Amino acid sequence: MRVIGLMSGTSVDGIDAALVEITGSTEDLQATLIAGETYPYPAKLRDRILSVCSGTALSIAELAELDDAIAAQFAQAALQIQANQTPAVLIGSHGQTVFHRPPSDRLGYSLQLGRGAAIAHQTNIATISNFRAADIAIGGQGAPLVPPIDAVFLRHPIEHRCVQNIGGIGNVTYLPPVKSGLPIRGWDTGAGNMLIDLAVQQFSDQTYDRDGAWAASGTPNQELVDRWLHQDFFQQLPPKSTGREQFGQEYLNACLIDAATLNQADILATLTEFTAASIAQSYKAFLPQLPDRVLICGGGSRNTYLKSRLQALLPDSIVTTTDEAGLNADFKEAIAFAILAYWRYHGIPGNLPEVTGAPKPVLLGEIHHVG
Repeated sequence: MRVIGLMSGTSVDGIDAALVEITGSTEDLQATLIAGETYPYPAKLRDRILSVCSGTALSIAELAELDDAIAAQFAQAALQIQANQTPAVLIGSHGQTVFHRPPSDRLGYSLQLGRGAAIAHQTNIATISNFRAADIAIGGQGAPLVPPIDAVFLRHPIEHRCVQNIGGIGNVTYLPPVKSGLPIRGWDTGAGNMLIDLAVQQFSDQTYDRDGAWAASGTPNQELVDRWLHQDFFQQLPPKSTGREQFGQEYLNACLIDAATLNQADILATLTEFTAASIAQSYKAFLPQLPDRVLICGGGSRNTYLKSRLQALLPDSIVTTTDEAGLNADFKEAIAFAILAYWRYHGIPGNLPEVTGAPKPVLLGEIHHVG
């Protein structure tokens, strides 16, 4: 089955689209990336999304308009990625997260815009969306959802592995050796690229720190990093999830007040160190042992300075990317939502309860048919 996976993360950089050929079910699953591309949001639409994520109030009519505008961009991405290719028969769309509230004394809440029904209508392709809702409805975090796919493709017979996605938010999948008897685990590790990107955008006309070169020219302030790591989120036991609500502009503003005496390069170095240290600290606190290998994916996999800092903090682990394990680091998340849609279509549960905290496996996603 040819399936299109669509994903836009908390960085709101654009829509990652992956056209994937999928066969098998779970243990015999095979997925081949036919085409992958990132389609940037129009500037005005991106600004509207970021404004809503920052807490700007909308009327119901305005929210509906934004929902439709995002769906139109997702539909356009799906049509473009399969141009001149054998058409897909299914789309799995994560949508654009604009709000995420982890469960506490009440059920969690997570809102992804870009409604699947509109995507199905505009592409004439059956679409599965709203993947987080079913897990949240039974008490889970609704995140992270990619660990079951990591387990299929990246688990190793003898190595303890961590698959570390570094998008706007960081999240990890811990994969113990196949016959170890240890459970797969996963959680959000904290800010990924988000604080770094927001600072770069505030300091310049750039959107991100290419290769981490600007941060690499500075010196991190270890006292600030240590102070920030004492916050409650980093002490909280998994399962746990977070988002822009916790590590967004307001959080950066507080960091910049703390770092008021530092120059811009030192601030970026400190924020980058904070991301790397939050990942390493979470491994040391919550894993049965440190990983033999860390496989990075997402935008952070291209930040050579961030990778070098993570390697320095995990000297006994090999830090590399999922590319080197045969899974495209740029489009792994989009591939994952193609597979989650494929599983939903075939009636296979997609969540991993030991990761999300849900009490049982459930089918993920709502199916929107065409015609």
